[in-house]
Amino acid sequence: MDKVFANAKQALDGLLSDGMTIAAGGFGLCGIPENLIGALLEAGTKGLTIVGNNAGVDDFGMGPLLKTRQVKRVYASYVGENKEFERQVLAGELELHLVPQGTLAEKLRAGGAGIPGFYTRTAFGTKLADGKETKTFGDKEYVLEEAIHADLSIVKAWKGDRLGNLVFRKTARNFNPMIATCGKTCVAEVEELVEIGELEPDQIHVPGIYVDRIIQGEKYEKRIEFRTIAGANTGKESPIRVAMAQRAAKELRDGFYVNLGIGIPTLVANYIPENIDVTLQSENGLLGIGPFPDEAHVDPDLINAGKQTITSQPGSSYFSSAESFAMIRGGHVDLSILGGLEVSANGDLANWMVPGKMVKGPGGAMDLVSGVKRVVVLMEHTAKDGSPKIKDQCDLPLTGKEVVDLIITDLCVFEVNKGKGLKLIELHEGVTLEDVKGKTGCEFEVGL
Repeated sequence: MDKVFANAKQALDGLLSDGMTIAAGGFGLCGIPENLIGALLEAGTKGLTIVGNNAGVDDFGMGPLLKTRQVKRVYASYVGENKEFERQVLAGELELHLVPQGTLAEKLRAGGAGIPGFYTRTAFGTKLADGKETKTFGDKEYVLEEAIHADLSIVKAWKGDRLGNLVFRKTARNFNPMIATCGKTCVAEVEELVEIGELEPDQIHVPGIYVDRIIQGEKYEKRIEFRTIAGANTGKESPIRVAMAQRAAKELRDGFYVNLGIGIPTLVANYIPENIDVTLQSENGLLGIGPFPDEAHVDPDLINAGKQTITSQPGSSYFSSAESFAMIRGGHVDLSILGGLEVSANGDLANWMVPGKMVKGPGGAMDLVSGVKRVVVLMEHTAKDGSPKIKDQCDLPLTGKEVVDLIITDLCVFEVNKGKGLKLIELHEGVTLEDVKGKTGCEFEVGL
């Protein structure tokens, strides 16, 4: 039962073959199996199908495998900051299958649990549901998703023993537990390899039955993709953006569980009213973020993407990405504040792709808009070319149909009567009704 191998190269010996499917743990660069990825790169195995939340960055994580053209296709939820990944996709050099983040976590979990498929509300009515079977439960329609199985799973944990029992540290758990279970063979690397009996049985996150081989990693860089520092010129602290964030913070209520998205919504965390308590939910597996350090500007979007180190507040909890999205899909999150590329008069939202120009991936947005109790979109009123971002119908691929409850822009606030239309309820200081009419691409009711 001793599953220990001397190093990553030996642990992968006899397991690699061209054209195989490999699932790799991690979220951003957090919790990735650095040593096993390095050994895979050195092995030169070709025609790979890679499954994971994302593909790292250009020079770290799974990114170098793209540069060496070892990868044929990728199943992921987010392209992120990997420029070469995005370039290859747009050029048609790489086959990309985008999957909503929560759906990806559940497909991996199902693959390891012997469940061939499941129905989810996430992505219904969007491009990612095209060609898939749908079914109505109650008064809502759901999409059938199939489980994911891999030939090989590679994961990274904090501690492990010689039987393969694994313990993760904080948000480095993320996708690792589900990926550990979905492969025909699982190889784990750990920072600390301990003897049998040293791990408390009730503290083990992945039982050794799922792990076939284990190594103690030789070194860990533990890179952070991006960090913002107080006083840095990030472009997010303009007076207009601050005013928008302050207005969005008025939507918070005492006791709310809140998820903040990428972009302007990240600033909302800086303006939580002093007289209320809210708990921030981070998609990579943390409930309860803070206290925020004075010396750093903390961006919850960077936290969500595993790009920034954080502290947790008293009463916080850590969990896997599957558990995170169970909270979201199950309606346990009160409010999501998201950015947007376009919003329609009916409350449709588009915020993840510009065909032929930009592919970032849906990340967790499709899960959020289909599962949380209330959705607020915080965005600039017009695009860079002056064209309206609020219009009769979205031209860009949808994130969700009739999901938006409130739109806050740099000009005004719209209330959304889903499926029926918009009502203008506030004008920002110095903005006239004519300004809004001239920059909005659809009719709306005035309720000032």
